[in-house]
Amino acid sequence: MSTAPAYDIDPTAFWEDPYPDLARIQAEAPVAFVPQLRATLFTRRDDIFTLEKQIAIFSSRQPDGLMTRLMGENMMRKDGDDHMRERKAVFPTVSPRTVRDVWTARFRAATEAVLDGIAARGEVDLVRDFAMPVSAEGLKAITGLESMTAEEMDATSQAMIDGCSNYAGDPQVEARCHWGTALIDAHIAQMRPLKAEAPDSSMLSVMMRAEFDAATISANIKLAISGGQNEPRDAIAGTIWALLTHPDALAAVRNGTASWHDAFAEYVRWTSPIGMSPRRIAQPWERDGIRLDPDDVIFFMFGAANRDPAHFERPERYDIQRANTSDHIGFGAGPHFCAGAWASKAMVADVALPMIFARLPDLRLADADQPRMRGWAFRGLQNLPVVWRA
Repeated sequence: MSTAPAYDIDPTAFWEDPYPDLARIQAEAPVAFVPQLRATLFTRRDDIFTLEKQIAIFSSRQPDGLMTRLMGENMMRKDGDDHMRERKAVFPTVSPRTVRDVWTARFRAATEAVLDGIAARGEVDLVRDFAMPVSAEGLKAITGLESMTAEEMDATSQAMIDGCSNYAGDPQVEARCHWGTALIDAHIAQMRPLKAEAPDSSMLSVMMRAEFDAATISANIKLAISGGQNEPRDAIAGTIWALLTHPDALAAVRNGTASWHDAFAEYVRWTSPIGMSPRRIAQPWERDGIRLDPDDVIFFMFGAANRDPAHFERPERYDIQRANTSDHIGFGAGPHFCAGAWASKAMVADVALPMIFARLPDLRLADADQPRMRGWAFRGLQNLPVVWRA
């Protein structure tokens, strides 16, 4: 059992805003056991950057973990050769070349269609009416589940990420997750014969050609949806919000002294849409008087790491011209570095951001409902009311 110093949290307050607690943990006990999460949290950027690569101790294999129980054993919950075999098989779908040659055009077409649908309205909730469908339409193409609606893609993703962070054991959250995974399996069954007849670059098609069994295909597509919908959705909306509330940053992008990629990368550092990654201790580990035993659960807290004051000056500040934004670990740092990172960067920084600011003149926050940011394992805006000159 973990001998790390204990730190108690209020789960509701932590879900609303984890950063005050994370900053205190980082300063007072950077490796701390949180009873409410039943896990030991690692919060320093350089610790996580190093230890995430030590898979013999900090194992991704978690047969009793929430993700494995709810979604199946995907590549994210495997180590070594088992992980790399599946990752290499899926790589043709998400490689930089495929993103450039296949998916970016699909992202542009989907974004243009969404903008065509809202441009005349003059006001929308950008989370619901722009970021969600742009992300979902791109992910439908990448996964090969074109039979899903954008709303289904978003709802199943949310159901799974809620399920995977359901450390309180809420039965309604678990039931919703089971609904989402069953719906995904139904769409996989619907699309399999179509992909067999007309193979393409999608994840489903690529895994079928690699002769993966049905359970492996299902688990990895669920993984892609659980992270591949919410992260771009939240990064699109969140980066727009950050730029609208930091006019100097938006001006820097527009005058060419910074780029859309700078704005996106700094947002990922600043807010960490994927705030943590769990690991299981596979061998005894000890440092500075703290001992972890086999089967102890630990969380690598990316959100804390990306605001580590030992690494980032004034980390609480959104600064798209800081010198070391690229040192963030919002996509991970070890062998489980996000396979969809290139697709996410293209969707957000190459397509969604420049297209919306070019298409909607005088885009600004509405005076009505204030944007609400929530979450700690997965963090994003719940709403983003905006207006523009229609």
